[in-house]
Amino acid sequence: MSRLTPALIERAHAAAAPRFLGRISEVVGLRLSVTGLSAAVGDLLEIQSEPLVPAEVVATHPDHVVCLPLGSTEGLVVGAGVRHTGGPLRIGVGEALLGRVLDGIGRPVDGGPALDLPQVPVSNTPPAALQRPRITQQLGLGVRALDTLIPAGRGQRLGIMAGSGVGKSSLLSQIARGTEAEVSVICLVGERGREVNEFIEGDLGPEGLARSVVVVATSDAPPVERLRAAFVATRIAEWFRDAGRHVVLMMDSLTRVAMAQREIGLSAGEPPATRGYPPSAFALLPQLLERAGTSPVGSITGLYTVLVEGDDLQDPVGDTARSILDGHVVLSRRLATAGHFPAIDVLESISRVTSAVTTTEQRTDAVALRRMLAAHRDVRELVEIGAYVSGADRDADRALARLDAIETFLCQPIEQTSTLAEGWSSLATLVGDEAA
Repeated sequence: MSRLTPALIERAHAAAAPRFLGRISEVVGLRLSVTGLSAAVGDLLEIQSEPLVPAEVVATHPDHVVCLPLGSTEGLVVGAGVRHTGGPLRIGVGEALLGRVLDGIGRPVDGGPALDLPQVPVSNTPPAALQRPRITQQLGLGVRALDTLIPAGRGQRLGIMAGSGVGKSSLLSQIARGTEAEVSVICLVGERGREVNEFIEGDLGPEGLARSVVVVATSDAPPVERLRAAFVATRIAEWFRDAGRHVVLMMDSLTRVAMAQREIGLSAGEPPATRGYPPSAFALLPQLLERAGTSPVGSITGLYTVLVEGDDLQDPVGDTARSILDGHVVLSRRLATAGHFPAIDVLESISRVTSAVTTTEQRTDAVALRRMLAAHRDVRELVEIGAYVSGADRDADRALARLDAIETFLCQPIEQTSTLAEGWSSLATLVGDEAA
């Protein structure tokens, strides 16, 4: 006799539940109208086609509900049956997820064995503000420039902001291999299909994948799946945090999550607002981002890439994200085109928990290097035309004398990672007694 697991019992209850059927009354673009069903926003429906197509309710009206499919609308016709699944999207969570690759609604897509795990709703409540322990411990990310000049704390949320092709995904893969976090949850939203295997096999590698869970919704996935991928990854990270683990949640990219919500909102009839984004897109960001952070038993350190339009850091999504997050890392196209990796613009980047996770000596060394970089930036054009006079600026003189060493410190090959101790030691050696 087979053992009754919680998952089997839950499936048995679901199979025995009454079946409520409605009908498709209209198909317009991405939007389906369904009559004959009572459903709430966020509930999951199942269209009785071949194959079955899940759909999520995004709006309700007195005589029908509006839903968007999580699959192709090809072949759907008016009159097709629609079944209510009984509630919102649920996913399986557990230790068996480590090393697996899931789609945007939590189904394995890596050809591995089926997962028989307890099911939980994707929606969840973040820890109450007064129950969040303060961030007091630094989390090593494996990148010298980040660990010393933009230090991340356990439970912090950092944005990585840049235009396209500047190295955001490459930096995330370097962090995934070098981070001190026990578990990595990686969410790829709106990525090109060819890049998924490149990231998993080339950038992440077997060692990185073994302690990671990867959630993928490529650019051709329906907007609801791209949106839900972010919440699926966050819910998985929450399960590991609640089990007492320290997790790093990496999402690439937050902008494409907002774009998915824009498609959903406009299809549901919301009015467009700033640059075509409906109000729900901006309401969505804090709901997602506030779920990362510390809890009494574990932590989620969130790293979210933000694809800014035309390298404009003041674009609506970038500006909103920066106001919510606990710091931001700016990647420079000028540095990237010069072969400087990671292309971190140190002077434009900031961590809001630096004073809480570093010592006085460490901060002194970091400030010394920042002052040299700022002074060099101010006199750079003068130096290039030969108009700078040595002795005019003490910090600029230091920077010019140590320029090659500074460049070596800030650059780090993608295949190389470093520890916290190595990073701080290298910084102390670089600034030497000049930090005083």
